[in-house]
Amino acid sequence: MKRQKFYTVHSDWSLKNVANVVLLFLIMIVTGSCEKKSNDVLDLSGNWHFQIDSLDQGKQDHWFTKTLSDEIRLPGSMVENGKGKEVSVNSQWTGSIFDSTYYTSKKFARYRQPDNIKVPFWLQPLKHYLGPAWYQKEVLIPQDWKGHKIMLTLERAHWQTEVWVGDVKVGMQNSLATPHNFNLTNYVKPGKNQITIRVDNRVLDIDPGPNSHSISDHTQSNWNGIVGNISMYKTPFLTLENIQLYPIVSEKKVVVKGRLSNASGNKQNTFLTVKAIGPDNSEINSVVKEIKIDTSANFQFDYSMGNTALLWDEFDPNLYTMDFELKSELGIQTKQVRFGMRDFKVNGKQFNINGRPIFLRGTLECSIFPKTGYPPTDIDSWKRIFNICKAHGLNHMRFHSWCPPKAAFDAADEVGFYLQVEASSWANQGSSIGDGKPIDEWIYKEVEAILSAYGNHPSFVMMAYGNEPGGKNQINFLSGFVEHFKNFDNRRLYTGGAGWPYFKNLDYYNSANGVRIQGWGEELNSIINREPPQTMFDFSQVNDTVPIPFVSHEIGQWCVYPNFKEMDKYTGVLKPKNFEIFKESLEENQMGDLADSLLLASGKLQALCYKADIEAALRTKDFAGFQLLDLHDFPGQGTALVGVLDAFWDEKGYITPEEFRSFSGQTVPLARMEKRTFLNNEIFKATIEIAHYGKNPIEGLIPKWELIDAEGNVFDNGDFNEIDIPIGNGIKLGEVSVKLNELLKPQKLTLVVNVGDNRNDWDIWVYPFSKKPVENEKNVLVTDRFDDTTIDYLKNGGKVLLNITKGDISPKKGGDIGIGFSSIFWNTSWTSGQKPHTLGILCNPKHKALGDFPTEYHSDWQWWDAMSHSNAIVLDDFDPKLKPIVRVVDDWTENRRLALIFEVKIGKGNLLFSGVDLHSNLENRIEARQLLYSLKKYMNSNEFNPEITLESDDIKGLLGY
Repeated sequence: MKRQKFYTVHSDWSLKNVANVVLLFLIMIVTGSCEKKSNDVLDLSGNWHFQIDSLDQGKQDHWFTKTLSDEIRLPGSMVENGKGKEVSVNSQWTGSIFDSTYYTSKKFARYRQPDNIKVPFWLQPLKHYLGPAWYQKEVLIPQDWKGHKIMLTLERAHWQTEVWVGDVKVGMQNSLATPHNFNLTNYVKPGKNQITIRVDNRVLDIDPGPNSHSISDHTQSNWNGIVGNISMYKTPFLTLENIQLYPIVSEKKVVVKGRLSNASGNKQNTFLTVKAIGPDNSEINSVVKEIKIDTSANFQFDYSMGNTALLWDEFDPNLYTMDFELKSELGIQTKQVRFGMRDFKVNGKQFNINGRPIFLRGTLECSIFPKTGYPPTDIDSWKRIFNICKAHGLNHMRFHSWCPPKAAFDAADEVGFYLQVEASSWANQGSSIGDGKPIDEWIYKEVEAILSAYGNHPSFVMMAYGNEPGGKNQINFLSGFVEHFKNFDNRRLYTGGAGWPYFKNLDYYNSANGVRIQGWGEELNSIINREPPQTMFDFSQVNDTVPIPFVSHEIGQWCVYPNFKEMDKYTGVLKPKNFEIFKESLEENQMGDLADSLLLASGKLQALCYKADIEAALRTKDFAGFQLLDLHDFPGQGTALVGVLDAFWDEKGYITPEEFRSFSGQTVPLARMEKRTFLNNEIFKATIEIAHYGKNPIEGLIPKWELIDAEGNVFDNGDFNEIDIPIGNGIKLGEVSVKLNELLKPQKLTLVVNVGDNRNDWDIWVYPFSKKPVENEKNVLVTDRFDDTTIDYLKNGGKVLLNITKGDISPKKGGDIGIGFSSIFWNTSWTSGQKPHTLGILCNPKHKALGDFPTEYHSDWQWWDAMSHSNAIVLDDFDPKLKPIVRVVDDWTENRRLALIFEVKIGKGNLLFSGVDLHSNLENRIEARQLLYSLKKYMNSNEFNPEITLESDDIKGLLGY
């Protein structure tokens, strides 16, 4: 029988309550000696005995009875301590390698040599080890720990741990997400005790999927060790366990749930005192609960937070601490649980927090920590990451197929950041769910452990099984999974798998289908590569088919050229051998001096692609949010340099946090434009709207717009009507309509919209409808064929503009290079060569050939037409002094010298070779007409004087003649 009583402490107590206070006072006197907190915990960090068990014979040889022969320092990993095997071509990696040419190609032969091992598909650890390893320490248990419960905690052990005290085995644990806690009460005694831990980082019966970021070499590496808190601690035999706080904002209360465990063997009369401490250290009230317990007892009660309770969200991350004090004749135990008052709910097709709509602007964290090879367990490291994300306008992070340590939740709570956590699994490509394998049961246990350990954190708002599942029975499994955990813990929202599938009882849908401007397998048929530049489209057609919140899955994935200056940052256990390969290739192809320029040019294109992706999501009415892949670089899966930040969360130099936030922040002006290039006899039109997900509606604001030229001069401007802006998106501000007839020369204009302190902008280009005739235009032969007539014209001293048709270049000379407008999607290695294969252009914007085709040094939207009607041209066989007028930035794994436009001498004549088609369908291609005009004007000037000479056969070779 269990009897429970509740008391609220206030001024008009009854005699019965006074008697209880006297009893509590007597208990404190009797048990006061148990409160020597400095003696409650033994820190086990430091030197441990150690031994590698590569033959897996330690258990059968009873290594737990022996003194291990080596030493190691914990917390830490084997590789941090210089333990393990040398990396070789025979290293057994954890993770799929879609492009295995490293093992066979002549290109990589020198990187397969024992003294020069360099792998291109991820960061390379200093040492590699897969298997069991043993850790051992002699621990001195204080005498006054006798008669107490004694626990061992191993935070962030990787992966399966088994513990022995002396020659007696205590147990085994294999959570990837939560601390491994072992009850040593019946195994240790005061005095010396030998603790032996076997850690095995292999994939055994439980297979979460080789690419799961909880275990994969693609990102954190599959390390062996224990990297967080390692300690033993004592408590009374009667303890508080699994305290869970359920805030109910609408009722201004917290439902307090927990469990008491009594290992004394005697019935106990206990008193539990509970009080909440506010952010300003003020005490809310105290509740005293009397519980009589045999061996265990669950408790639940409501705790009133009062009428002035502060709420938690991204704007005001107010945190409370609930203090628990449990007293009995066995001693006193105290616990503090931090929580926030928040309700994260579904309202139609959007998320609400505390009744206010929010839009998730998220990125992924795939356990990318190059210095250590594992995630940090300190709060400051995580606060830095979340604050960087917030500086870029984001409010959300998804942990792809892994769960972070407690420090991440603590940091997100303090900063105000929403988290989607996953159960350490990407059960695909070698694994699956729903097929009755051990992984099925393990996922349930893993999620229950995650919810028990981290469920009180207000930042923990969303949960998925993991990433992109495999298995023919996945829907049945995940449907049951979602239903179970909705009932198990309703403080957050649940989906089945990140990416897929869709089924009825989901709280929200996380998918990529139809909600990205570049999808897997779309190649050059994607929105950004198929359709001329415009900003009219959104994802409403897809979003409207889903009745629940729709969060777009892994949008972006836009690549940038490697930043070789970043290599000096890799001072830890993972080394950028992949970058070394790419850098050596660039230098061998005589382009080492261009490394910074290739980075910056491709970076500008990457940022442009991210802006297009994010703004499309923000234009989608009642969309729930997006999750980028990624704000920072992903070092694995063939090297996916998809971040505007590097793997260390540092800037690369081509976009600032303020610039990124202008299109990804809480308040973003948006423009719908049917096109980006105009003739000066047209009218520029744009519909301006706004997505606003700030703390409060905006009242009485007058939005403003300007059209600014390249020198910063205002061509036109205006104000919209004063407006009250509610929280939401698809809110129209007004129309912009500007006649362009006063612009007599080709130029770029920038549309700038200011809504209070929030600014966004879009570039457009204006070209003259009527152009001045090119002087001596007939002196230039414009042709798309390099035939005998063309060759004779050159040999006799003529000027030739050769502009080919897309597909004319020989496959070996660039014809097999998939060139489009956008940057590379993810990378060509992991996608098996999906197009596009290039990273935009690099040019000198002051080159006279581009004098009437205004440009910067990188791709922008006016280059869309050229890139969509062109071939890249490989110049590797020619003198490196041949510098293209317009260079194509190649895939860093190839580093070919690629040209879009170049010039040479042929005989007595001069040839300008354009890989851009400047003859097909020109009536509908105003950019092509303008580029053609600019090139012809240049060719009829004294500036057109190529320095490098080629033979006509060289040009024929490019064309496969």
